[in-house]
Amino acid sequence: MPALPHQHRHIRSLGIERPNEPYFFGYDEGPAGDGQLRLDLMFSGISAGTELTFMKGTNPYLHSRWDEGRGVFVEGEASAHYPVNFLGYMEVARVIDARAGGFANGDVLATTFGHKTGHTANPDHDLLLPMPEGIDPMLGVFVAQMGPIAANGILHADAEQFGAHVPHLGAGVAGRPVLVWGGGTVGLFCALFARRAGASEVVVVDPSGWRQDLARRMGFQAMGEDEAWRHAKARWRSKSGRGAEIVFQTRAHSGSLHLALRALQPQGTIIDLAFYQGGLNDARLGEEFHHNGLSIRCAQINRMPRPVAAAWDQRRLAQETLALLAIDGEAIRQHMITHVVPYDDAPDFLRHLVRDRPEFLQIVLEHS
Repeated sequence: MPALPHQHRHIRSLGIERPNEPYFFGYDEGPAGDGQLRLDLMFSGISAGTELTFMKGTNPYLHSRWDEGRGVFVEGEASAHYPVNFLGYMEVARVIDARAGGFANGDVLATTFGHKTGHTANPDHDLLLPMPEGIDPMLGVFVAQMGPIAANGILHADAEQFGAHVPHLGAGVAGRPVLVWGGGTVGLFCALFARRAGASEVVVVDPSGWRQDLARRMGFQAMGEDEAWRHAKARWRSKSGRGAEIVFQTRAHSGSLHLALRALQPQGTIIDLAFYQGGLNDARLGEEFHHNGLSIRCAQINRMPRPVAAAWDQRRLAQETLALLAIDGEAIRQHMITHVVPYDDAPDFLRHLVRDRPEFLQIVLEHS
């Protein structure tokens, strides 16, 4: 029998016990206090790029410690250890006990608390976004984190063009052709935001024929990496020269960064949303980077562009994500969510991902 809202309850959390061995960690949780919300998990999205690094033992936090004060990683001082009991940051939950103003029992919220069957939230600290009527609740897995990551990439392109005076999200790509390097979840969201903003042409670039086909089904041009930089140099020309003004680089491969640099026109900019855990051995910055005066701008969710940081935050980017879902939600649900897995089957499915390497895009855990 499920616990009543005022009772203690048992929470399960998907974690990694040791390399290549996912498991469920359990603990007991008390009832919500004043000013808090008790949440029941509905859906949780798997961020494979992050979570599989814990499965494989390659995550940098397993080998080093982030020194916040100095802004550097300290080698040999691991800040994460096995078992890793909590993973995930893409959740949708239902309020079952509302003890904070502005919320009611039954509300469906997009938030971030990990792959846990429940959570006690504090609205003063947690990002809690009500899911509007008419949007599939499952799409809420994109709202609090993944959509804002892509929107922040668009915002960085806006700040490159307008500085502190960005009129609206996407103003920096409106009327311009863009390449989106990488046909994963972040890349396709970048493409969707660019199309919504009025980019004159959006090309999704990925070496995977499967992901190219998926991008085409969503209405985008799609091509491989070598074809893409040649396309930009042949078709796109301005007073500054041939190539793309902006490339959104989302593939965590240094060779992809190198080819993306080749696609830029002189003084063009890479908006880089990738995390290169293996270093940058294949990105040669002494060639096109030097001769064309190119820029690489790192765009991460916890850092808005400095000129607009006072006006934009993660909540505002999440609201932009909701606006996008209202337009493109049906296509996102049909094409981008490729696997819906019962929560109880999550450990076996993670093993399957590592062992069999199936084609996938966004995986969602469903908790009933």
